[in-house]
Amino acid sequence: MAISNALQNATSGLQAAQAALNAISDNIANVNTPGYTRKTITQQQAVVGGSGQGVDVTGVQRVTNQYLQSASLTAGSDSSRYSVYSQFMDNAQGLFGDPTSSDAFFNLSSTISADFASAANDPTSSLLQGQALSAVGNFLSNASRINTQISTLSTSVDSQATSDVSQVNTLLGQISSLNSEIARGSVNGGDVTGSQNQEQQLVTQLSSLMNINVTQTPQGGVNIRSTEGIALVGDSGASTLTYNSSATTPGYISAMTPGASSGAQPITINSGEIKGLLDLRNTALPGLSNQLGEYVSRTAQSLNAASNASTASPPPASLTGRNTGLDITTAASNFTGQSTVAITNAAGVVQQSVAIDFSAGTMTVGGVSTSFTPATFLSTLNSSLGTFGSATFSNGALTIAATGSNGVAINEGTSQKAGQGFSQFFGMNDVVTSTGISTYDTGMTASDANGFIPGGTISLQISGSDGKPLRQVTVTVPPASNPTMGDLLNALNNNSTGVGLYGAFSLDAQGDLTFTGNAPQNAQVSVVQDTTQRGVGGPSISALFGLGTGPRSARAGTYQVNPVLTNNPSQIPFSSLNLSVAAGQSAVAPGDGSGALALSQAGSNTLQFKAAGDLGNVSMTADAYGAAFSGSIGTDAATADSLSTSATAVQSEANSKLQSVEGVNIDEELVNLTTYQQAYSANARMIQATKDVFDALLTIVQ
Repeated sequence: MAISNALQNATSGLQAAQAALNAISDNIANVNTPGYTRKTITQQQAVVGGSGQGVDVTGVQRVTNQYLQSASLTAGSDSSRYSVYSQFMDNAQGLFGDPTSSDAFFNLSSTISADFASAANDPTSSLLQGQALSAVGNFLSNASRINTQISTLSTSVDSQATSDVSQVNTLLGQISSLNSEIARGSVNGGDVTGSQNQEQQLVTQLSSLMNINVTQTPQGGVNIRSTEGIALVGDSGASTLTYNSSATTPGYISAMTPGASSGAQPITINSGEIKGLLDLRNTALPGLSNQLGEYVSRTAQSLNAASNASTASPPPASLTGRNTGLDITTAASNFTGQSTVAITNAAGVVQQSVAIDFSAGTMTVGGVSTSFTPATFLSTLNSSLGTFGSATFSNGALTIAATGSNGVAINEGTSQKAGQGFSQFFGMNDVVTSTGISTYDTGMTASDANGFIPGGTISLQISGSDGKPLRQVTVTVPPASNPTMGDLLNALNNNSTGVGLYGAFSLDAQGDLTFTGNAPQNAQVSVVQDTTQRGVGGPSISALFGLGTGPRSARAGTYQVNPVLTNNPSQIPFSSLNLSVAAGQSAVAPGDGSGALALSQAGSNTLQFKAAGDLGNVSMTADAYGAAFSGSIGTDAATADSLSTSATAVQSEANSKLQSVEGVNIDEELVNLTTYQQAYSANARMIQATKDVFDALLTIVQ
C-alpha cells in the first residue's frame, strides 16, 4: 500500500508541476501583451482519512488587486472625460481667432470705434459712411459665423455621444456573454483566465466611456452597475443605454434593464468620455453661445442707444421701429422722463414739435398740453402731429412718418424704460437690427396685462444640473379674468402644474423673465412645446422672453446692419436734433458729426449684462465685457487642457502601479520556471524509483 501511495503522490506532484509550468509558459508568451494579467495555480495538500495523499491543483487564477484595478479604471475614466472636453474647448477657442491679431473677433469693435470717429470728422463722406457700416457688418457677420460653428461643434458632440453609447451597448453585451462563458468554465473546473483577461480589457474600455461600479461574481465574472446602482450587466443580462437629446432640451443617458416594465431610467454619468461630451453639450457650448449672444446683443444695444439719440441729416421721411412683440398699450407703458418727436423740412428746420412727458402723461405742441394714457398714446401722438405727420403701430412696430418733403427726427431727452430711451425701446433709428426678437428687456411689470391668448399652453422640461429630467409640466395661460403678468407668473410657478417645486420664474427691473432653480438641485428649464400667442400671430412666451437655451444661444446669428442704411448710407444718424436753437434755425445742422462721435464712443458706455456663460450679472462697458469674455474663453480652454494633462498623468501612475502587481515579470517567471522544473524532475524520479521497487518485488515473487 505504501508503494502505491508513493506513486500516487508523485503522480499528483508531477501533474501540479505540469500545471504550473503551463501557467508560466502562458505568462512568458504574453509578457508584452497589453492588458494581460499574469496567472498562477492554486494548490493544496490532498488528505484522505487524515493521511496525506499528494497535492491537488484547485484552480488557475489571475493575480489581481481590486483596489489598484478600481483606481486605474477611475483614472482612465477621468482622463477620457477631460481629454475630449479639452479637445472641443480648444476648437471652440480657435473660432474667435488669435487675440494678438487685429482680425480677431474681440478686436473688431476697435475698428468700429475708429471708423465712426473718422466719420465724425467728415460725416457727409460716403466713403467714411460705408467704412463705418462695413466695420459693424464685419463684426456681426463674424459673430454669426462663430455662432454657427459653435452649433456645428454641438452637433459633433451629439454624434460622438450617440456613437459612444452604441459602443457602450456593444461592450455591455460582450461582457455579459463572457460572464456566461466564465460561469460555465468555472463549473467544469476549467481555466477561465483567458476569458477573464478579455473581460477585464472590455471593462477598461467601458470605463473610458463612462464611470461604472464593478464587483466580482462568485463564478469569476463581473457585475456592473451605474452610479445610482442600476444593473448594467448582471444575472439577467445586459442593459441597453440610449442617448436622449433634442434641439431644446439637455442631453442625458437612460438605461433599459432586461425585462423591465417601467421603461428606461435616466442614469447619472460622473466621468468618462460621455460625461465630457454631456458637459460640453449641456453646459459649455450653450453657455459659450449664450455669452456670445449677450455680448453681441449689448454691443448692438449700445450702438443703437447712440443712433437713436441721433438723427440723419436731413432727417428721413419716416422711421419704422423693430417688432417689440407687444401691443401699443403695453409698449407705451412704464416710461418715465421726456422725449421729443419733431417734423423738420429738408434744411432741418422744425415744422412741428411734440414734447412727450411720460411722467406727467402729457404731449405738448406749441405750449398746449394734451393728456394721454398708454391706451391713448398712439391716437394722441397722431393728433399732436397734425397735418405734418402720422403715427401707426403694426405687428409690434411703431412707425412715424412725415408728410410732403419733410423728415422725422427724435430727441431721446430723459425718457427711460427698461434702461432704454423712447426711440431706442421702439428701435426707431437702429443701426443694428435683428431678424427676430433678440432683446428680452420688455419693460413689463407684474401688474401689466400679459397679453397672451387664454388657453394657450407651454410645456416645460425641468432638468437637474446634470441634464437628467426631473419633471415635465404643461402650463396653461390663465383666463381673461386673470389677465396680468403676475397671474401668468403664478401659473408658471404653481407647485402642482408649474415649476414651483424646483424653482421660480420672475421678472427683473427691465422686464426680463428668467427662471432660478432651487438649491441644491439648481434645476434648469427647457421649452418642449409652446403654443402660446401674444395676440393672434404674436410671439409665444418663450420667443418674447427668450426662455430656454435655444433663443438666447442663437441670437448672435440674427443681427445685421439695418438694411435701410445699407441701401442708403447717407441716412446713418450722424447728426442730432438740437432743440435749443431759435425758431426758424436748423435744428439738424448739415455737417454735424455729433451722432457719429456718439457711435464711436458706444463701446465705452456702461451697460447691464445678464448672466451668461462664465459671467454673472455685471455692469460694465461693452469693450470691458469683450475683454472679460475673451479672457474667460482662454481660461476655460487652459483649465480643460490642465485637467486633461493631470488626469492623464494620474492614469499613467495608476496603470504603472497596477502593472507592477498584475503584469508579467520575466525574472520572476524564470525563477518559477526553475522551481517547477526541479519539482517536475523530482516527482518524475520518484515515479521511476517507485517503478524500480515494483520491478524488484515482481522479481522476488517470480
